[in-house]
Amino acid sequence: MSLVRRALPDDAGEVLRLRQVMIDSVRPGSAHATGWHAESLPGLRARLAEPDGDFAAFVVDRPERPGELAALVAGTLEYRIGKAGNPGGRVGYVFSVATDPEARRRGYARACMVELLEWFRERGAGQVDLTASADAEPLYASLGFARTGDPFLRLVL
Repeated sequence: MSLVRRALPDDAGEVLRLRQVMIDSVRPGSAHATGWHAESLPGLRARLAEPDGDFAAFVVDRPERPGELAALVAGTLEYRIGKAGNPGGRVGYVFSVATDPEARRRGYARACMVELLEWFRERGAGQVDLTASADAEPLYASLGFARTGDPFLRLVL
């Protein structure tokens, strides 16, 4: 039996907590800013309630702390105009990978990633993209991810 399961609407608060763990690890200056959680919670609950939607989160429960999560991996599936290597244009994007600091080095993030990658495959994704911290890059490389030369820019609206 796998430790990994699909996140449910009741997990939304814990999903946000682990997302904050991830944000704090890559942006240390964020000072644990959590004011946005309350506003995000209803939308996240709604997304987690859509089993056939374009968003999925996979989690591992904390065995010693019922109701708490040990790890999270979340991603979305998008359509982009096809191209060589991905003529169907289905692209997965992994945007939240986090393990509670007290539950690290147990393979939880890897197990969640394997489930998310299978979810992408089942939905016809031709590629999966993510942004990796230096600490996490060996995990992604071991799963087959490789650096690309694609430029990446962002506009905050």
